[in-house]
Amino acid sequence: MAHSYVSFMVHYIFSTKNRVKIITPELEERLWPYMGGIARENKMKALAIGGIENHTHLLLSLPSTLSIAKAIQLIKGGSSTWVHDTFPDSQNFQWQEGYGAFGVSISHIEDTIKYINNQKEHHHKQTFQEEYMAFLKKHEIEYDERYIWG
Repeated sequence: MAHSYVSFMVHYIFSTKNRVKIITPELEERLWPYMGGIARENKMKALAIGGIENHTHLLLSLPSTLSIAKAIQLIKGGSSTWVHDTFPDSQNFQWQEGYGAFGVSISHIEDTIKYINNQKEHHHKQTFQEEYMAFLKKHEIEYDERYIWG
C-alpha cells in the first residue's frame, strides 16, 4: 500500500494528584479547550474532553506516529505547565503520575462522547475511584489495588 490509514481511538482517564478537588469551574472552562489545543498541535484529534473537580476524561484519535504514552505525556505535561503559568492561585495543581487508557471501537464513539460530556451528572451516583475500578474490571486489566492510588 502506498499510504497508511489508522483509526485509533483512546479514552484516557486520570486524576489530579491525590484526587484533590482543584479543578474549579473557572479553570475547567479554559483547561479542557487548552488540552484540546495541545492535542491538535500534536496531530491528535480531541473528540471529547470533560471531567469534574478531581479528574478528567479525554477521547482522542491518535495518529500512527504517536504512542499512547507519548500522547498523554504531551497533554498532561503541557496542561500542567499552562495551569501554573496562567493561574497563579493554582500553583499546587498537579496531575497524578499514572493514567488509564482504554481502546474504543468506532461503534462506541458516540456513547463514549456522551459519557464524557455527562461527567457531572454521572458523579452524583459514583465516585472517581468506583468509576476507575469499573473501567479496569470491564477491560479485564489486572491490577493490585494497593498500587492504584499512589
